[in-house]
Amino acid sequence: MYVLLVSLIGYLFGCIHGSQIIGKHKKINIKRNGMKNSGASNTTMLLGWRYGFIVAFIDVFKVVISIFAIVTILSENGIINEAQTLLIYLNALFVVIGHNYPLTMNFNGGKGTASFVGFMLYVDWKFALLGLGMLLLFAWTTDYFVVGTLVMYVSFLAYTLYVYHIGPAIIAFMLIILYVVKHAENYRRIVRNQEIRLSSLIHKETKV
Repeated sequence: MYVLLVSLIGYLFGCIHGSQIIGKHKKINIKRNGMKNSGASNTTMLLGWRYGFIVAFIDVFKVVISIFAIVTILSENGIINEAQTLLIYLNALFVVIGHNYPLTMNFNGGKGTASFVGFMLYVDWKFALLGLGMLLLFAWTTDYFVVGTLVMYVSFLAYTLYVYHIGPAIIAFMLIILYVVKHAENYRRIVRNQEIRLSSLIHKETKV
């Protein structure tokens, strides 16, 4: 019962897309314009940094709100400790699934990283900052943002294995699989040497 409830709440929160809310307000389909994704970066490019920030805020903190909701329900029913931790991870997984495959966008949503960052912030904000630091470090050293992001995901899996039991670690691994599936084309372009490099984006911004 709790597994189904936690999963459903997570999925429904995941379907709340910041870009869709802003897009309706500004009468523009953000997913179909610009870089053709529903994230904060595309929103910023199309509508400016203020709207990009709002989209990022919604996509990051919807998972935090979802977890607070299920923690309240679980605590009131005496579900604590390891069982609660596992259900919290499950809830976050379904927030990301809802973000990536939302019913409200014909199951074609975003890529889930913003919501994943929100999950890390809830679990351990200090580690979240470390994870973001690792993202930037490896993105800079490899010149590919997607490589840095993958390192952040893998580091969270290692953190989960160290701090919690195997159940949450399996879910953390499933989050990595979701990330890889959504970014498979990026890695294929890296192999073909066609992926946009971080340095080229920085150089472009500097010229502008």
